[in-house]
Amino acid sequence: MVHIDGFVFIKQMHFHAFHGVMEQERKVGGEYAVDVKMKANLSKAIKTDVVADTIDYSVVYQIVKKVMEVPSALLEHVAGRMAESLFASFPQTKEIGIRITKINPPMGADCQGAGVEMSFSNG
Repeated sequence: MVHIDGFVFIKQMHFHAFHGVMEQERKVGGEYAVDVKMKANLSKAIKTDVVADTIDYSVVYQIVKKVMEVPSALLEHVAGRMAESLFASFPQTKEIGIRITKINPPMGADCQGAGVEMSFSNG
């Protein structure tokens, strides 16, 4: 069988969450957008047409949602917890890219968002 790496991704998942260094952010929360991109060998899924042979993005969404529900001071910490949970659920994953954007961050700037973009490797 030919080895075929590919990506499964979800863009712009929106959440109201309670992350931030400032006390106010942890009380009232804020709006976040999350992008996840996962690299894995997708050769088997190409042949079988069975969701169990790929990365099920509905499961990815549920994992991201659950992680976003647990407050953290730093978005780096949120992304790390997210990657850890995703690798545990999908061990065939080689790499994960996560972008978490805080929409309208409380820093007095006119911008569309601020956040982190991180890459994680399995192994």
